[in-house]
Amino acid sequence: MAEHILIVEDELKLVDILRGYLHMAGFETSSLCDGTEVVPWVKYNEPDLILLDVVLPGRDGLDICKEIRIFSPVPIIMMSARIDEIDRLLGLELGADDYVCKPFSPREVVARVKAVLRRMGDEQATRIAGLTLDESRYRATLAERELDLTAVEFKLLQLLATKPGRIYSRQQLMEKIYPDRRVVSNRTIDSHIKKLRKKMANVKPEQEFIHSVYGAGYKFEVA
Repeated sequence: MAEHILIVEDELKLVDILRGYLHMAGFETSSLCDGTEVVPWVKYNEPDLILLDVVLPGRDGLDICKEIRIFSPVPIIMMSARIDEIDRLLGLELGADDYVCKPFSPREVVARVKAVLRRMGDEQATRIAGLTLDESRYRATLAERELDLTAVEFKLLQLLATKPGRIYSRQQLMEKIYPDRRVVSNRTIDSHIKKLRKKMANVKPEQEFIHSVYGAGYKFEVA
């Protein structure tokens, strides 16, 4: 299946040009021109990458990027006529994966899309809310600081973070992180969760990532 690119841009001529070049490169595309529509659309459709303009009607692209990073690791390439360094760095600090300045070559945009998607595949990483999980090395970083996790803690955090907002019961968590069906108790899961929370709190004490849901289990969610 072709990878799906969401183009968020209010210059319709530019949208048509980008769609044409992306289609020729083998991608599927959708487009939005109103900033207020982006977050609900992304939650429902889950694109493979977003080309996101900074200046949009309805809502600023940087705010959109920041909110998307709360619930999704989808790659984001920012697009803008603003060329000063502050805006560029701000876009990347909010979770953008790349940044292109207008005017740009459509071929350059396609090349950057391919590069970001290739890098994401190579890294095999889950990235959300400042958290990066590299499955190939069982390496986790939060706010660019490495978390010293055991293999089980890594698997548990990866499972929760990959589906933000989804509630997993203790039984489901045990089945996922212990596929050999070894006998472990609910207290084992609670112990792992406690250790994960402590290690993440050492880096970002003001932020809670893993939440208990009374009578149901646990979920990963960033307020």
